[in-house]
Amino acid sequence: MAVGYAVLAFLLLPTLLVVPMSFGRNPYLEFPPTGFTLQWYEAYFIDRGWMSATLFSARIAILVALLSTAIGTLASLALVRGRLRGRAGLQLLIISPVIIPTVAIAIAAFLFFARLQMIGSLLAFVLAHTVLAVPYVVLTVSAALTRVDADLDLAAMGLGASRAEAFVRVTLPLILPGVLSGAVFAFIISFDEAVVSFFLSGVHDKTLPRLMFENIELRLTPTIAAVSTLLTALSLVALSLVLLLGRLGRRKDRPID
Repeated sequence: MAVGYAVLAFLLLPTLLVVPMSFGRNPYLEFPPTGFTLQWYEAYFIDRGWMSATLFSARIAILVALLSTAIGTLASLALVRGRLRGRAGLQLLIISPVIIPTVAIAIAAFLFFARLQMIGSLLAFVLAHTVLAVPYVVLTVSAALTRVDADLDLAAMGLGASRAEAFVRVTLPLILPGVLSGAVFAFIISFDEAVVSFFLSGVHDKTLPRLMFENIELRLTPTIAAVSTLLTALSLVALSLVLLLGRLGRRKDRPID
């Protein structure tokens, strides 16, 4: 137990150090910080470049969440409920972006979209990020589907419902927490993605992680720490939402006395 806490502290220490540095008064990163100020958070929110990158990343992440959730849910239905040959191989193919190094995916995406002259376009970001996000949706939705009795759909179809109606009215409400959890994962994965975004960013439209890298290279100020703290807070909120949805899903699985 002690070793586990030590490893956890080691992993969290860099993040915990960034938070106080974002409130320091001096125009450079230091620990411990001198004084207390919110000027670096203000600098982030009033800067047009930071806001443009944040909104661009948010647009990409929302579209990725929607597209990944749709694709991942359909893929989960095929894997869990379908009678497919080579199911294990298909599942490995879908999950492969989690295993393959991200830089390899980024290079492949760059070569593909460069040939199509789509570097820097919204569509290129959405498609590339979707490849990274779909596996997480498949994992969460598949886990939810395995807890739902397939006979419920058969009973609904026996009462006159079509296969689509049976899914929408019976299965979907039961797996909805898993679907929403997958959407949250997809949003965060896209919003925080740095490697693929670095390869696909153009001159004008830049994602928030790409702009953070540029500022680290050119002008390292506590604004970077402020942005990092906000991203950490966003991730914690997303994780809390996933845990809440997971608890809701387990409540739905409990039999009614």
